[in-house]
Amino acid sequence: MSRTLLVRPNLEHLKKQAKALLRVLQAGQPDVQLADAQHELAREYGFSSWPALRAHVEALPHDLAVHPLAGTWTWRAGGAFDASEPYREITLRVDVDGEVVTIRDVMVDASGQELRNENVLRADGTEYAQRHGYAITARWVGTHALEAVGTKDGRVEGRVTYQVSDDGGTLTLLANERTVRLTRV
Repeated sequence: MSRTLLVRPNLEHLKKQAKALLRVLQAGQPDVQLADAQHELAREYGFSSWPALRAHVEALPHDLAVHPLAGTWTWRAGGAFDASEPYREITLRVDVDGEVVTIRDVMVDASGQELRNENVLRADGTEYAQRHGYAITARWVGTHALEAVGTKDGRVEGRVTYQVSDDGGTLTLLANERTVRLTRV
């Protein structure tokens, strides 16, 4: 397995990942130690050892810019509103804390009604159960994209990708055959 280190890696989060990996490894090999899991995790992130990964994270500046996906993004329908367009306006507020991504959205539908929602995703590639029998799996695709897949009864029900442009000014939202380009506020 290969992992992509976040723009703002957090050593405490990496330690939790190593402990979670330890539990998985011990299921098949009870004599595996934490140091073994840390070494394996470092290798998955492309480092030769846990001390090398730790040194890299500790050497990063503490005021490193926030994750490219984090921030407020908005989209508004053009002047002549297309009646087939389900929304007139979309605003997303995205917070990134390690692999936890919180997306708060406000959508204004064709009648002017505001619809609010909040989704909390764990971008670690693990499937997490949700309400009503659904499950969500989210993962980082490089440093500027997040992919989430929703399933029910093992069948894909929806897929969404949040892709930030290289300049950080545009968020392209690809969801179920639909593309929306939001701009950073």
